[in-house]
Amino acid sequence: MSYQKRTALALAAAVAGPVVLMAAPAAHADVVDVNYNCETPIGAKSAVSPIDIKAVPSGSAYKLTMSFQKGVSSSPVALGPGAMNPSAVVNLAGADKGTVAVAGPANSAEIPANSPIKISDLSGTYTPKASGKVTFTASVLTIKALGTVTTCKPGNSPGPSLSLDVKAAPGASAADPLPKTGPLDSTVALGTLGGTVLLTGAAGVLWLTRRGQRAHG
Repeated sequence: MSYQKRTALALAAAVAGPVVLMAAPAAHADVVDVNYNCETPIGAKSAVSPIDIKAVPSGSAYKLTMSFQKGVSSSPVALGPGAMNPSAVVNLAGADKGTVAVAGPANSAEIPANSPIKISDLSGTYTPKASGKVTFTASVLTIKALGTVTTCKPGNSPGPSLSLDVKAAPGASAADPLPKTGPLDSTVALGTLGGTVLLTGAAGVLWLTRRGQRAHG
């Protein structure tokens, strides 16, 4: 092969390289400051924590990891190992809608009283129901400790921590208004609502039972 031909092929390869990279599926991540307003057993608290969300492909789904760079609440008493359990919700927007439930392990070390509670990395599974660009934004954080529930809501309308081009999983349907994105959805929903749903359900059953007894009487 002549020198001119080798040079031409080398230049063509150099030009083609960036084109291939630009055509690859895009993912964009930002560390976003989230101003959490927390309703705690001892009153309202607020704190800002930078939030990072990452996605790793796993078959036709993605494993999401939500990381907190600062603590967002505190406890008036020390929390022993295993006393605190965190979970959260990630909002989806764009081509896909709904939420992803993420949860993390309990604290492995004691958390001193009146010190920021460090939230461990939270993870969950997202299965795309539609193809296109999807954004992932931090939403409600729930902290359970010593029989109490602290609910923290973003108060500053944070922007997305992750933007990802996805492809709908085989057999997935975009018709579901709130797609099931992981096995923790139901658990976190109940945790976020506290005992309200359960208490209302019990009261409804009791009322119906009493009403039935009076009708038969």
